[in-house]
Amino acid sequence: MAAHEPIVQTEIAEDVILTVTPSAASMIKTLSEQRNVPGYALRVFVSGGGCSGLQYGMSFEQSPRDFDTVVEAGDVRLVIDPTSLMYLQGSTIDWVDSVMHSGFRIDNPNAVSACGCGSSFKTKDAGEASAGGCSTCSSH
Repeated sequence: MAAHEPIVQTEIAEDVILTVTPSAASMIKTLSEQRNVPGYALRVFVSGGGCSGLQYGMSFEQSPRDFDTVVEAGDVRLVIDPTSLMYLQGSTIDWVDSVMHSGFRIDNPNAVSACGCGSSFKTKDAGEASAGGCSTCSSH
């Protein structure tokens, strides 16, 4: 299996919710074991902030909340709240490990622009982003 071949594409009415690559699924499992929370779900969310207006976030949670969408990716589960799902629908989560950067990368088809570090983005409905820079990409 190729490193970027999707491990899962959970669908609702033929729309892909989220694609998780094998390397991302493996890292999610590794991180949950390192943090001594095996079996917890990884919450993937979007919040206001960052230099492009919206930013990605992730945290481990023991169980889904009411109205969450659950994505099964091999041995790991991801949960997404309804508001974040509007921004993340169709995205691919990958784990990148290179000389310049190691971390999760979200390829989001809903983003019309993103900051240099990839942790902040703007959608076409979000309006104009602030002219400021985020702390993670302004240092590069």
